[in-house]
Amino acid sequence: MSENWLSYFRPNTLPHMWCPGCGNGIAVQAMLRAIDKLQLDRNKVVVVGGIGCSSRAVSYLDFHTLHTTHGRAVAFATGIKMANPALTVFVVMGDGDASAIGGNHLIHAARRNIDLNLLVFNNSIYGMTGGQVSPLTPGGSKTTTSPYGAIDPPFDLVQLMKGAGATFIARSTTYHARLLSELIVRAVQHKGLSFVEAVTHCPTSFGRRNKMPDPVQMLEWQKQSGVLKEKYEQLAPEERVGKYPIGLLHVAQAPEYCETYAALLKARQQKPR
Repeated sequence: MSENWLSYFRPNTLPHMWCPGCGNGIAVQAMLRAIDKLQLDRNKVVVVGGIGCSSRAVSYLDFHTLHTTHGRAVAFATGIKMANPALTVFVVMGDGDASAIGGNHLIHAARRNIDLNLLVFNNSIYGMTGGQVSPLTPGGSKTTTSPYGAIDPPFDLVQLMKGAGATFIARSTTYHARLLSELIVRAVQHKGLSFVEAVTHCPTSFGRRNKMPDPVQMLEWQKQSGVLKEKYEQLAPEERVGKYPIGLLHVAQAPEYCETYAALLKARQQKPR
């Protein structure tokens, strides 16, 4: 990243409101490193957020930004991209925002293959609203609404998005920050819907309830849990318990939605009445 990285922020919005030790800053930095590496024109970059800790990023970043309602960030972003397909659109969501109230928008954006860059900051919990269980909370984890351990099986968003038709799927962690940035670069370069899960850490609402009150402990947890896809596939089933693959996990080609829509309009306009 260039020495001018502070120019990506709105100074009058700082300091930020994230808790000490929160991983959201690392995830945002990975996104900014990608934007900087690609030398994207900031006047053609839009960042859309929903509601939650991670979505506060849109308040701090000096691009065209939109802070939307809970779970609806993908819907707003779809409208933006359809109105101006030349824009590079990022959607920053938390795990609850993306996979609970916003779950339908997520899977239908994947089905359409619209050229959005979806970044889900997965901190395993609803951090902003008090630490409730989310659809991505690991089984057995303690939260304010599962004080004896979560019994709901967590979603695997990678498998969900693959089943919904997403053409670019990747995952990394805030411990593997450089890999995360590299994956975001490739996501932007991909034509079609790109989905990147950034496993991050919340020592305040999640860690202290699960014997990891120190952010370093949570980063160690990510280091042990996130395994490069190539190594993960060589593990025996019993060795995969508590681990998940990271890296570029799925790539496919399919018609991009805005281009298909434009072609349909053109054909319709040329058709004699």
